[in-house]
Amino acid sequence: MNRIAQTLLIVGLAGLIAVAQPDALAASRPSSKKSAAAPATKKRGIAQNPYLGAIVVDAATGSVLFEDKADARGYPASMLKLMDLLIILEKIEQKQFTMQDQVPVSAKASHIGGSRVWLAEKESFTMDEMLYALMIQSANDVAAALAEKIAGTTDAFVELMNQRAQALRMTGTVFNSVHGLPPGAGQQHDVTTARDFALLCRELLKHKDTLRYTSARERPFRPDNPKHMVMMRTHNHLLGSVEGCDGLKTGYISEAGYSIAVTAQRKGQRVIVVVLGSTDRKVRDAKAAELVAKGFLALSASPAAPATPKPEPVPVPTTGKRN
Repeated sequence: MNRIAQTLLIVGLAGLIAVAQPDALAASRPSSKKSAAAPATKKRGIAQNPYLGAIVVDAATGSVLFEDKADARGYPASMLKLMDLLIILEKIEQKQFTMQDQVPVSAKASHIGGSRVWLAEKESFTMDEMLYALMIQSANDVAAALAEKIAGTTDAFVELMNQRAQALRMTGTVFNSVHGLPPGAGQQHDVTTARDFALLCRELLKHKDTLRYTSARERPFRPDNPKHMVMMRTHNHLLGSVEGCDGLKTGYISEAGYSIAVTAQRKGQRVIVVVLGSTDRKVRDAKAAELVAKGFLALSASPAAPATPKPEPVPVPTTGKRN
C-alpha cells in the first residue's frame, strides 16, 4: 500500500508540474498582445535646433540678405497675430473702423485659454487698447474679440486672413485660427514658412501704427480697475537688448517650438528677421539677434542703391461692408 501510495503521489505531482509549466513560461515571456497594444510614442513636435527655417530681408526692397530652409513649413503659433494686426490696421485706414471704436467681449471670447488678459463677457474696450493687448500680452481672448468685431465671427475673420495671405503671395501659408493655439479636435494647425512671414512683416511695416504696438514693452490693461488690472509685459526679449529693435512678435506652442519675427532699424536701414521653429527660447533669441547683425552687415557691404519711392501697399481684397 505504501508503494502504491508513493507512486500515485509522484504521478500526481508530475501532473501538477506539467500543468503549471505553461503558465510559468507564459509569465516569464513578454506578451505579444501587450506589445501590440502598447501606445505609440507621442510625437514631440516639429521644432529643430537651431531652427526649422530662417530668413533675413531688407525691409526697404524685400531683397533676401540671408536664408536657411526658408521654405520649410512650420507652425507660427502666436506670431500669426501679426496678420490680425495687419487686417485691423488696414480696415482702420479704410475708415471702416476707428481706434476708439468699442470692442465688446462675447462669451466665446472670454473662454479662450492660453495667454490672455482675462476678458469677461460683456466687457468692452477700445480698439486701441485691445491692439496693445494683442501685441504685448499676445492675448488670445483679445484676438477672438477683435476678430468678432471686425468680421462677425472668428471663422469669417480666418477667411480674411487667408485672403490677405494669398494677396501677399504667401503660398506656403494656411491660417485656421485667429490666435495660433494648438488645434482642437477636427481642426488643423496654422502653417507658414519663414519666407512667407517675412512678406507679411514687410507689408505690416508700411503702416504707421505697427511699431507703436510692437515696440511697447509694458503697459497696464484696465488701469482704472486695480482689482482686475493686468500689467502686460512683452514676450519679445530682443526689445531693449538688440540695438534698434522695435518689433515684432514671438510665438510658441509645444508642437511648434519657439518662433520670432524681428525688425530693427539702424542708420536709416531696416532689416526683418524670421526664425521659425526653434527647440529652445534662448537659442531662438540668440539666433535672431545674430541674424539681425548679419543683415546689417550685408546691407553695409552692398553698394548704395539710388533712392527709390516708398513701395505702395499690396491692394487689399474687397471684403464687404463694415460689421
